[in-house]
Amino acid sequence: MTAKRTMTLNLTDAEMRVLDELSARKEITKTAVLRQALRLYQTIDARVEKGEKLLFENDATKEKAELMLL
Repeated sequence: MTAKRTMTLNLTDAEMRVLDELSARKEITKTAVLRQALRLYQTIDARVEKGEKLLFENDATKEKAELMLL
C-alpha cells in the first residue's frame, strides 16, 4: 500500500460548501473528492502539455466550448 501523508487545507466558505456538496452528491468522502479532482487535473494538464484541447459539446445543439487552462 502507498504511504499516505497528511496536509492542512485552508478553504473559503464557498469552496468548503462546494466540497461538502460534491461529497454528499457523489456519496464519497471529501478526501476522495479531492483525490479525484487531483487525478483529473493531472490528466488534463498532461494532455494539454501534449498540445491537445479540452472541449465540452452540447449533445442537443452540438455547440462546443473550449476550456482554457493556465
